[in-house]
Amino acid sequence: MKKILLAAAAILALSGVAQAQDTVRIATEGAYAPWNFLDDAGKPAGYEIDLANAICAKAGFTCEILTNEWDSIIPNLVAGNYDVIMAGMSVTDERKQTVDFADEYKPVDPSRFVALPNAGIDFAALKGKRVGAQGGTIQEGYAQEHFAADNTVVAFGTADQAMADLAAGNLDIILADGAYLEPIVATGQVEFVGEPVEIGGGVAPALRKDEGELKGKINEALTALKADGTVDTLIAKWFDGAGPFYKK
Repeated sequence: MKKILLAAAAILALSGVAQAQDTVRIATEGAYAPWNFLDDAGKPAGYEIDLANAICAKAGFTCEILTNEWDSIIPNLVAGNYDVIMAGMSVTDERKQTVDFADEYKPVDPSRFVALPNAGIDFAALKGKRVGAQGGTIQEGYAQEHFAADNTVVAFGTADQAMADLAAGNLDIILADGAYLEPIVATGQVEFVGEPVEIGGGVAPALRKDEGELKGKINEALTALKADGTVDTLIAKWFDGAGPFYKK
């Protein structure tokens, strides 16, 4: 009888492990609309939240969406505090040294520069300016490489903080994803300056390097969601009719 009880306990324990593995913890920043942001109720919303839920439904996972500040989002993934990052993260060779990436869910989004209206920014002779970007992003890396010699590059915890400093007159220009900047430019608060630049690869889920099985399931779900038009529909919803990119 004791052996039977022990065997039953072992089966229950294994069942609990399987159930735990079915819950996938997905981290996002919650501060980079329309990719991800907090709605009026303080809950995560945006393109990546809708897509994460679609991936989980297709793969048979239970989704748990968490928010984490951008500057520690990769370290906390590596530490095991969640399983996947979906936070407008572009694929780069540098990031591949630390994390693995599943398939992309949005092509490269050209980065854009903005300044206050009529600021008279001359990119042919950009000197002595304060250039803002969100810290730890591909835009900050680009700004450091191309402008730091003759200008001051200022990194911010969030893109919204950089925008606030621009509005306050503490910055001359900001470099960020075009999709983030377009709604702000539409209000007339800032204007695009200079030419768009393409930095990094497409945007994709990031995982720990030892999560091959989870990566495979996410890729399988993404392939199906691209084929049935779900990904394109969500992109068009959140990025002002952009696309289609994936449905053949």
